[in-house]
Amino acid sequence: MLDKLEMFIALAREGHFGRAAERMNIAQPTLSAGIKQLEEQLGVQLVYRGSRFGGLTPEGQTALTWAKRITGDARQLRDEMRMSRTGLAGEVRLAVIPTAQSWAGHLCTVFAARHPNVRFRILSRNSREILQLMDDFEADAGISYLDNEPLGRVDTAELYEESYMLVCAKSSEFAGRDSVDWSALSGVQLALLTPDMQNRRIINRLFIKNGVRPSTCIESNSVIALVASVIQAQCVTVLPGDLARFLAAGKEIALVPLQGAGRYHKVGLILPHRDPRTPVLEALLKEARKLPPI
Repeated sequence: MLDKLEMFIALAREGHFGRAAERMNIAQPTLSAGIKQLEEQLGVQLVYRGSRFGGLTPEGQTALTWAKRITGDARQLRDEMRMSRTGLAGEVRLAVIPTAQSWAGHLCTVFAARHPNVRFRILSRNSREILQLMDDFEADAGISYLDNEPLGRVDTAELYEESYMLVCAKSSEFAGRDSVDWSALSGVQLALLTPDMQNRRIINRLFIKNGVRPSTCIESNSVIALVASVIQAQCVTVLPGDLARFLAAGKEIALVPLQGAGRYHKVGLILPHRDPRTPVLEALLKEARKLPPI
């Protein structure tokens, strides 16, 4: 039944039989037959059918919750049995806010050096999506803010505290200064992350606290796009210090610390609070708690 539950989860996620079959790397008739067999085994209709996928029935919605839980438990069982034979092994799906990508690479590299049979899949997502992915058993862990917006029932390991840099072209009026007050950014052309990003919501609050009336010319969910805009000397951006230093290396970019009102926020590893936790995730949590700085 496990393979049919995975087909059902894929169909619910994609909302389309053809795309779900492609995701599962099987033929569409095979997926349709698997869903039908699952319905027969459970004795209920899970999917509304017409000329195309019509959504889940109420029984299907309930079954989807159980399907995610069962497949997640099965994955955990496989991981624990594999550890008894070969030590820590398997794949960790790590969902990460865009501003913590360099730290994600750091954590994964350090962990993989000690446990070479563990591989990582790093997904760039906003903080709300990370929590949803973990709830849906589609991500094993995340890296996100720890002390800004509610996280729910999770276990955490702080990695760093976010401070901010003004990122500008070396030809900018701000380049070469020891620091810049937030208030100096009023009216300056800015490239910023999109409002669905928690980093942007934090930056917006810092603007308000420091009396800044921002003039945003570019919004993107990609920090690469922001830095590329800065290189053209058309605007400036604000990024966490660690990420700014990583992205500025070898480029015609100046980094200037920002000073003013407002506190900084902690960023760290988050894991769903589940008992028992897989050996791999337990080891990852311990590694994060002693991770050396970048």
